[in-house]
Amino acid sequence: MFKKHRQKQNGETAVDNHNYAPSVPPPVSPITKNSLQFHCQLAHGSPTVFVSNFSSVRELYQKIAESFDMSPSEILFCTLNTYKTDMKKLLGGQIGLEDFIFAHKKGRPKEVELVKSEDALGLTITDNGAGYAFIKRIKEGSVIHSIPHIEVGDHIEKLNGENMVGKRHFEVAKALKDIPRGATFTIRLIEPMKSGFTIIQPKNNRGTGKKAYGSGKETLRFKAGGQVEIEQQDDALEVGIEKINNILESFMGINDSDLATRIWELSVGKKNSMDFAEAVDDSDLACFEFTDELIIEIWGAITDARDGRLK
Repeated sequence: MFKKHRQKQNGETAVDNHNYAPSVPPPVSPITKNSLQFHCQLAHGSPTVFVSNFSSVRELYQKIAESFDMSPSEILFCTLNTYKTDMKKLLGGQIGLEDFIFAHKKGRPKEVELVKSEDALGLTITDNGAGYAFIKRIKEGSVIHSIPHIEVGDHIEKLNGENMVGKRHFEVAKALKDIPRGATFTIRLIEPMKSGFTIIQPKNNRGTGKKAYGSGKETLRFKAGGQVEIEQQDDALEVGIEKINNILESFMGINDSDLATRIWELSVGKKNSMDFAEAVDDSDLACFEFTDELIIEIWGAITDARDGRLK
C-alpha cells in the first residue's frame, strides 16, 4: 500500500487530509427516509406492499420481512424494477425514488462436487450487504461455466463443509482462490426461489400522468454510519462506480457497488493518487489491503470519470 507521508515527486511530503468533503455541502432534498415509501413484491410472486423508514440494506430487509411475515434471513438479495435474477439490476448502495423493489427468497439447496482444474474458476462474487455472498457472473468457457447446476444468483452457503454465511464477498472469493489446483472440493449453494408466474411487473402508470417506476433522477443513497441522503443523479459518479467495479472484478474477483461508491467518496477532494491512497488507508477499507497497482488503476478510472473520458 502507499505509505503515509511518502515523499512526492516534487520533494514535498504528503499530509493527512481527512476533510475530503467539499467545504460547502451539496443541497440535500428535504424529503427524508421516514417520508419515503417504496413499492415492493417478492420476486416469485406476491401482493404489493410499501416499505419505508430504513437507512441500510439490513434495515430494508427487516422491513420487507416484516411486511411479508417472514425472517430477514430468507432474503438472498433484491433487484430493482425486475423480478428476474438480473445482476445488472441488483440493489446496491442506492435506490431511485421511483424504483420498485423485488425481494428474492431462498429456494432449494444444492451441493456440487468438482475438481479445480484451473487456477481461476471464472466466478465473480458479490454479497447482499447482510451476510450472504452469491454468484454475480460466470465467465464463459470457465471451469464453472460447464456445470449446469451452478447458476448466477446462487448463494454460496458452504465450501468443503465450512460455513460461508456472514462472510463478505472478498472472503468467499479468497476461500475459492485458496483451493489448490487439481483439488476436489464441494460447494453447497442455495438458489433463489423461481418465479411462480411471468406476468408480474411493476405498473407503468400509463395514462395517469405519473412517471414509470425506475425513471426518477433522484436517489436515496446509503452512506457510511447508517446515514441516508436524497441526491440528484450524478452521471460522472455512476460511470466511475461502474468502472471501479470492473477493476475490482479483474483484480479481486468481486463486484460491489456499495464498496465502489465508498471508494469514490474517499476520492472527493483528492488531487493525486497518494492523497487518495492515504484516505483509503485511514478508512475502514484498509482491511482490503489494496495493492499500489490496484490503487493506481482505480485512481485512473476516477480521474477519467471526473473529466468525462468514460462513457
